[in-house]
Parts: sequence; C-alpha cells; structure tokens
Amino acid sequence: MTLKADLYFSFRSPYSYLAIGRYRALTEMFDVDITLRTVWPIAIRSPDLLFSGNPAAPRYILMDSMRVAQMLEIPYRWPNPDPIKQDMATLTIAPEQPLIRRVCRMGQAATRRGRGLPFADEVSKIIFDGSTDNWHEGDHLAKAAQRAGLDLVELDAEAVSDADALDAEIAANQEALEAAGHWGVPTLVFDGEPFFGQDRIETVLWRMNEKGLTER
Repeated sequence: MTLKADLYFSFRSPYSYLAIGRYRALTEMFDVDITLRTVWPIAIRSPDLLFSGNPAAPRYILMDSMRVAQMLEIPYRWPNPDPIKQDMATLTIAPEQPLIRRVCRMGQAATRRGRGLPFADEVSKIIFDGSTDNWHEGDHLAKAAQRAGLDLVELDAEAVSDADALDAEIAANQEALEAAGHWGVPTLVFDGEPFFGQDRIETVLWRMNEKGLTER
C-alpha cells in the first residue's frame, strides 16, 4: 500500500532545502507518495513571526543552517541573489517580490502536474548549493525544470496566466498547514501528524514504518 504525505515547503527556507533532497530520496526508496505544498516564505506572509525585531535571529539561522549542511555534507551557500528582496541591515522587506512569487507559482504549477517534489529539489539546489550565481537568469531554471521532468516555458506561462488561482492554492496550503497543527517549514504531514523541521526525517520514517512502509 502506497503511503501518502504532504510536505509544506518554502523556496527561501534553508531548512526546506536541507530536507527536500532527503524526502525525495525517501520516495525513491520506499512506497510513499509525498505531495509538495508550496507556501510563501515567512518573510512574505508574517515577517514579525520570524524576525521579531531581534537582529540575532537571522544571524543564528544562517550559522545553524551552515553547520547542519556541513554535518549532513550537503553543499550550501546563502543564495545569490536571495529569492526575497530584503535589507538585511534593517530587515525591511521590499514591497515587490518578483523572484519568490515567480518560483513559488511555478512550484505550485509543478505540483499540479504531480512533479512538485522533484521540481523543488532541483530548483533548491541551484538556489542554495553554491554552484550557481544568478540562478534566476540564463538557462539555470530551465535545466532544473528539465531534470524534474518539466518544461520551464510552460510553467512560466502558467505562473503568469493563472497567477491568481496559483496564489489562492498557495494560500490554501498555508491554511492546511496551520490546520494540521503547525506554521513553519519544512513540515511533513503524515496520517494527520505534523513533523516540523529538517531534523524530523528519521522520526517520519519511524512512524511510516509503524504504518506499513515498504520498499519499492
């Protein structure tokens, strides 16, 4: 029996990046289907919840995500450019956010096609793994989409033509995450239980084993 779960994910979250490849690998090893549920980064939907005016918060997140990446031997660098336009000195979020809105809408469009998880994994790599400057330019996104079995031109067109509906789906994902009992990412919801954080994958695997997880 195929087990099913939902992964609530942000394209700006370093912890989402550190989790996505391992969740994708889990679906390749075991008979489990994980649906990607894109949410807006917290810097867009609720910046006060993340930063709360404390300058130590972003510094700690950067330090901690870097050491987790080192421990897991996952290539990692803060994105260039950051998907969110933000003054890191004042923590002010710019009113216009073309990069994150584009990539989130494409992520949701990928989920519509049943390819959300591989799309998020491939795109997160070019954003966070340190190998790609200006990941939003040239053919970087096109190649990432191709590796995920998708066509970037098609995704981009849908992100523009169906932006309102995609935004509504992304908002509904956030509501579903909160209804499941959490607010942050990455959170995997399995059998009604939320598992928050990149460090809960072993716990997820343990619970899935209890529910009859089998190898592919």
